[in-house]
Amino acid sequence: MDERHYDSSNIQILEGLEAVKKRPGMFIGSTGPRGLHHLVWEIVDNSVDEALAGYANEIVVDVLPGEIVTVTDNGRGIPVDNHPKTNRPAVETILTTLHAGGKFDNKSYKVSGGLHGVGASVVNALSSWLEVNIHRDGIEYRQRYERGVAVHDLEALGATDKTGTTIAFKADPDIFKETEVYDFEILRLRVQQMAFLNKGITFRITDHRGEAPMKHAFTYEGGIKEYVYYLNKNKESLHQEVIYCEGESEDIIVEVAMQYNNGFSQNIFPFTNNIHNLEGGTHEEGFKMTLTRILNTYGRNNALFKKDESLLGEDTREGLTAIISVKHPDPQFEGQTKSKLGSTEVRRVVAQIMSEGLERHLLENPADAKIIIEKALLASRARLAAKKAREATRRKSPLDGLGFASKLADCRSKDPKKSELYIVEGDSAGGSAKQGRDSEFQAILPLRGKVLNVEKARLDKILGNKEILSMITAFGTGIGEDFNVDLLRYHKVVIMTDADVDGAHIRTLLLTFLFRHMKPLFEKGFVYIAQPPLYKIQRGKQIDYAFTEKELETKLKEAPTRAAIQRYKGLGEMNPDQLWETTMDPSTRTLLKVSLDDAMEADRIFDMLMGDDVQPRKEFINDNAMRVQNLDI
Repeated sequence: MDERHYDSSNIQILEGLEAVKKRPGMFIGSTGPRGLHHLVWEIVDNSVDEALAGYANEIVVDVLPGEIVTVTDNGRGIPVDNHPKTNRPAVETILTTLHAGGKFDNKSYKVSGGLHGVGASVVNALSSWLEVNIHRDGIEYRQRYERGVAVHDLEALGATDKTGTTIAFKADPDIFKETEVYDFEILRLRVQQMAFLNKGITFRITDHRGEAPMKHAFTYEGGIKEYVYYLNKNKESLHQEVIYCEGESEDIIVEVAMQYNNGFSQNIFPFTNNIHNLEGGTHEEGFKMTLTRILNTYGRNNALFKKDESLLGEDTREGLTAIISVKHPDPQFEGQTKSKLGSTEVRRVVAQIMSEGLERHLLENPADAKIIIEKALLASRARLAAKKAREATRRKSPLDGLGFASKLADCRSKDPKKSELYIVEGDSAGGSAKQGRDSEFQAILPLRGKVLNVEKARLDKILGNKEILSMITAFGTGIGEDFNVDLLRYHKVVIMTDADVDGAHIRTLLLTFLFRHMKPLFEKGFVYIAQPPLYKIQRGKQIDYAFTEKELETKLKEAPTRAAIQRYKGLGEMNPDQLWETTMDPSTRTLLKVSLDDAMEADRIFDMLMGDDVQPRKEFINDNAMRVQNLDI
C-alpha cells in the first residue's frame, strides 16, 4: 500500500477503554511508580466523594500480597439497575465507559475529586483484573473484569445488612513494566492527608504484605486546623491557636488554616477538591492578597508601624504555615494535571471569607496580632538588608567578579539541557573531578567548608555565606524575589559528597538550602545525588567496584578468588579515571533524582532534621536506627 495514501481508512477509532490502554500516560500521568499509585487514588477519590455527599464516614484501603489493592467504603453502593442508554447495569457502565459516573450531572455529587475525572474505568482498563462487590438495598452483588472487560454478568450473592462498595484490583504488569510494587509510605501519607482535608471521615490503611500487618487509622475532627498543628509540630509556634476561617459563597466552600512559627520559610499548601495544586492558582492568590492587606490595615490602625513603614507580601508570609482548601462544583484548571487552579471567581470568594475570619481573629486576639505584625516587620527590615546582599549575586557570566573564577570549573556547552554541574565537597575531590570530567558538558564547583544551615537563618545572613553565594552565582537563577528557574545554566545539578557521616551532613545542608530557596529545581527534576562506590575490588589487573555492602558480598561469592579490597572513605581517594568511570560517566554512573512527590512531608522532615527542636530528631533517630545498614554512608 502506498504510504502516502491517507483517507478515512487511516483514522483509527479506539472503542471503549482501548484509548486508555493505548495511551495510559494521558490518563494517569505515567506508567512508572507515580502512575501505579495513582490507580489507588482514583478509587479512593470515588469513596471520598460519597463521603463528602454525606453518605459514608469510613474508607478502608488494604494492600494484599501479590500487590492487590482493595478500597472499601460504607456508602450507598454503586447503582446496579440498568442504565437507560447502555441497557447494562450502571456499575458495569461506570467501570467500562470513560466519563460515565455520578459526577457529571452535578446532582449526585456537589463536588468531586479525581485527578482527571475518569476514575474507575481507567483503573479497570489498566488492571489485569478488577472485582467489584456492592452492598445495596439488602443484597450483595459482584462482578469481575479482566483487562477492562466483564467476565460475567453482575451476580447477586445473597442478603446483606451492610451498604457500600469494595473494589479490588491488580495493576497490569504489561502496562506497569517499571514496577508493580506499591510503596506503603506513599500510600499512608496520602491517606493521612485525605483524612486531614476531610474532617470527621475515618480512613484506615493496612499493609498485609509483611509478616505482621502494618495498620494505621486516621480521623481528624479538626480537619485542616489539625493539619497545620501537625506540620508545625517540630517548629516553635508564635501563637498557640491556629487561625481558621471557613465559609461558603457561590456554591464554593472555602477553608483556611494558618499559624506562624519562628522559622523563616513560608509553607502554603493550596488544595481544590482534595487535589494538591502544586503551582497554586486563584485560591492562593486570593489568600496572599488578603493576608497582606489585612495585616497592613491592622498595623496602621493600631499604630504598630513607624512612619512610612508597610509590609510587602513576602514579609507577611515569613514563618507561615497555611492550608487553603477549596471545594468547588466545577473547577477550571490550567494544564491537564490540575496543578494550578484557574477559576477566577475563587480569588474573590477566598478573599471575602478569609477577610472576615482573619479580621475577627486579630481583633479578638490582640496579643497574637501584635506578635504576627512584629514578625512581619522584622522580615521587612531583613528583606531590605538582603536586597543589598542579593544584588551581589546578579551576574552576566559565572566567572564575573566576587572571586569565583578560581572555584567554578565551567563546561564549554552553553545548552542547559546538556550541561551538568557537580557540587563537590572539598578541594581534593574537586581536583579529581576537574581532571576526570568531560569538560564539554560537565562543570565542577568545589565547596570549602560547611554550608550554612539555612533552616536557622534569614536570607540576609544566608547571602553572607561564601559557599551559598558561589552556588547561586554558578546556577544563574538569582534567589528570593529574583529567582527564575528558566535562567538555570545546568539541568543536572549533582550533589557529590563523601560516603561518610560528614558527607551525609553536607548533602543534607545542600538539599535544605535548595528546598527552602530554590524549590522549583526539584519540581522540574533538576536535582540529583551522585552514587560513588564504597569499595574497589582488585584481582590482579582486573578492577571492579561495589556500591553497597550487599553488592560486595555478592561479587566476592561470585568470584571467590583472592581479591584486594579497598574501602573508599572519600572521593579524594579516587584517581580521576576511577571517579569518571564509577560516578561521572553517563554510560556507567548511577544518579538518584530527588523528587518532591510530597512537599509537605519533605518540609516536615527537613525541619525535624535541621531545626532547633532536638526531641523530634532524637525520636526520628530512635525510630529509624534499626533500618540503618551502613552507618557511614
